[in-house]
Amino acid sequence: MDDKLTLFIAVTAAAVVLQMVILAALAFVVYKLSVQMKTVVDETQSRVFPLLENAKVMQQDVKALLETTRPKVDVILDNFAHVTTTARTDIERVEVTLDDLLDRVRLQAIRLDEMTTRTLNRVEETSEKVQHSVMSPVRQVSGIVQGLTAGLGAFFSAQKRRRNGGPSDEMFI
Repeated sequence: MDDKLTLFIAVTAAAVVLQMVILAALAFVVYKLSVQMKTVVDETQSRVFPLLENAKVMQQDVKALLETTRPKVDVILDNFAHVTTTARTDIERVEVTLDDLLDRVRLQAIRLDEMTTRTLNRVEETSEKVQHSVMSPVRQVSGIVQGLTAGLGAFFSAQKRRRNGGPSDEMFI
């Protein structure tokens, strides 16, 4: 049994030594990793902290800019609202005025059309009345004058025939 106990103690000792070697290797690797992590962290801090400081300064500058420009922006927005309200009111007035003007122009065009139609109807009626009242008597007078002319012409030509003693040259064709 002694041999077995010695063998068990030797195997246990070897296992403990092996565990110690593995733990030492792990400690060495962890130490190397911590050194690398420390350099990475230091490098990151050296780059990021100035950026964070610059960001804080920029944040303060932006905040100050917003605080100074906010009243101006409010005034601009108020002015813009006033301008749009005024423009809308003016456009509505112009629209009402134009509608009124178009209605008046339309009415005047209708009146002008009616006046022109009435004038043309009166001119036509007047020309018919003139034609009837002037032309009828003129035709009658013309007919009477032609009758008198023919009668006088026939009378004087009959006297000429008697003087000449024969038929007149007009009778021969």
